[in-house]
Parts: sequence; structure tokens; C-alpha cells
Amino acid sequence: MKGSFYRRDCVCGKESSRCTCGAKYAFTIDIGTDPMTGKRRQRQRSGFSTLAAAEAAARELLYEVKNETYIDESNKLFKDFAPEWLSLYCEEREVKPGTIRVRQHEIEKLMPYFAYLRLKNIKSDQYEDAIKDLKKHYAPNTVDGIHRTGRMIFKKAIQKELIKKDPTQFVVLQKKKKTIEQLKEQDIPKYMEKEELALFLKTAAKQGLEMDFPIFLTLSYTGMRVGELVALQWDDIDFDKHTIRIIKTYYNPNNNTVQFTLGTPKTVTSARTIAVEEDVISALEILKCSQEKAKKRLGDAYADQNFVFAKLERHPGYPIFTKTVEDRMERLLKLSGLSDTLTPHSLRHTHTSLLAEAEVVIEDIMERLGHSDDDTTRLIYRHVTKEMKKKASNKFGKLMRSIS
Repeated sequence: MKGSFYRRDCVCGKESSRCTCGAKYAFTIDIGTDPMTGKRRQRQRSGFSTLAAAEAAARELLYEVKNETYIDESNKLFKDFAPEWLSLYCEEREVKPGTIRVRQHEIEKLMPYFAYLRLKNIKSDQYEDAIKDLKKHYAPNTVDGIHRTGRMIFKKAIQKELIKKDPTQFVVLQKKKKTIEQLKEQDIPKYMEKEELALFLKTAAKQGLEMDFPIFLTLSYTGMRVGELVALQWDDIDFDKHTIRIIKTYYNPNNNTVQFTLGTPKTVTSARTIAVEEDVISALEILKCSQEKAKKRLGDAYADQNFVFAKLERHPGYPIFTKTVEDRMERLLKLSGLSDTLTPHSLRHTHTSLLAEAEVVIEDIMERLGHSDDDTTRLIYRHVTKEMKKKASNKFGKLMRSIS
């Protein structure tokens, strides 16, 4: 073993045979030759209470070098590596702007705990304490997301050989088990019964603002997401075949009319073409005629980008905000006397429930909604079909009683 062992910062002097100042042992050893420069490579370690402990650490280091498992840990701070990881994360996969924003938010939540710590110095118990503290301030789903991001950051640091050990490896989030009462009262996503939907659409037709009726008719008859609706362009509508192609979604977190992006749908299966009712096609044809008249009236002021649901005031031609759809629905719910807890996404759930009631199989419903698998859809489907089975049983009982 080429190297030296010594007490670092010892002030006792060479003439003293015994150290009384409490200085710790350290070592400097050779670990080979730098292939780029040909110069010898040395590593230092310190902070050992005894010479035996320093020698054991040196032997372990040399063993790692010999077996090519040695990692020269980086001094990089968490605050410097986390943004680097996010850039790599975006490069390695197709990431939507919304996902990037979520990951940035989760990194920000970790910064108060680790920002100025070196990656190699962050220990498992420190990370676990941080997660426990976050649990006191945030909802379980939020903490789960933060932990997921933390795991990805440290796994990438391991992959890049910046650290030896992953402090997140054995940190597990314990999920609270639901009580029997909670399982009995499992929340069914909010949706409208068919009579309520009919009332809502009637209100939209008679008392709705401009475009309200085609907006909410399309949402409720297709089950598409609001972002998919807002992103629709006229070449997505096939008026002859009565189909709508859904291949993009609208993203505009700052609600800036002219600064929006169109991205691919939520998942691979979200890109789809669905058949629609004559009622929807007729409403869209009327909207298209109305839009053509507005274009002629506004002339060059209309920024024609071929959007179906386009603004006609303030930046005419640009797509409406998803927030506009939410606000319009809130207004119509009040006018209809329906629950104000319903949202545009509730129309997606409504579409699911009515398809289930029409005895459409779950696989076809999921394909129409653009899902490969979805617990919420299955929950609604089971709830509706359970009620149908109950009604069928009641009809059977009534039939048998009529015989006797």
C-alpha cells in the first residue's frame, strides 16, 4: 500500500510521542495512474478516530480500485445537480410542459432541505426526515410526487457515478389503510344522470353564451377532455363520415391568449378518432357557418388558425381558454339549478356512465375515451352496471310475483 497515515492538524509537535490535542487520523494513498496525463492519482480521507480505522478504510478503497468498483464521488451540490437532472429527464423522454412544471415544483419543495448539501453527503436518515416533515405540510399525493422526483434525481446521480449510495433507496411512504367504513363509502366520481344532462344542454341551448351549446354538446357526447376540445381544428372534423380526430391537447398555464402550445394527447392511446352523433355534427356545422361570417366581418383582425372554438373578441381566431369553459359551465349550472360541484371533466364521467347504461362494454368505452386502463372509468362502470343488475333482479322478482 503506497501512501501515508498521519494525524491531520495535530499541534502536539514531532517531539511528542503521544497526541493529546485530539487530532483525527487521515491518509493519502496512490490509486493508480491517470490515463490522460500519465501522472499518479492520489486520494485522501480523514476524520478517523484510530490508526486502525484509517488503515481499514484505505484497504477498502484499494479493494474497490482493484475490482473496478471505485467511484470518485462528486462534490456537486444538490441545487446544482437537480436542474441538470431535469434537463436530462426531458431529453430522455417525451415530456409535456405540464409534467416539467410539476417536476420543477417538486424540486423546489426539496431545496430547503438539501440545496447546499453535497450529493454524496446526503444520508438516508436525512432524506427520510425531510419526507416526514413534508408530510406535515402537504397532501399524501403531493408528497408522493416529491418523493418520486427525489428518487429519480439520486438514481441518475448513481448512474452518472457522482455518488456511491442512494439515500432514497429504502425510504418508503406508508399509505394509510382505508377503514371498512371508508371502503363502503368509496367516492364515485361526480357525473350527471341523463335527465340532468338533458336539462343542462337545454339550458345551454336557450340561455348559453356564444358557442356554449356546441362546446358542451361536444364534451358530453364525446367524453373528450377540455384540453382536447380547445385544441380541435376544423380539419379534425369529418362532416361526411361523422367523426372527430383527437390528436392534440391545449396547454396554456399562464392564460396568455397568444402564448399557448399544442401538444400530443395525455397518453399513446389518447390519440384516437371517434364516431359522433348527427346532433354534434349539425351543431358544429352551424358554428362553422357562424365563424365564417365573423371572419368576413373582422377581416385581417381575425387570426385564422383553423380552431373550432375560437375567440371572436380580443385576439379573435385564437383558441378559447380552458378556464373559459369552466366559467361558462359554472354559469349554466346555476341557471339549471344543478350541483355547482360539477366540472367540465364531470361531463367525461357522464359520458362514461351513459355508455355503461347503454350496455356498451368497458373496453369500447375506454377506447372511446382514449384510455388503456383507468380506475376511475372502471369505478363508474361498476357503479352503473351494479344499479342495472339490481333493476334487472327487481324486474325478475316482479314477474314471478305476478304469476303467483
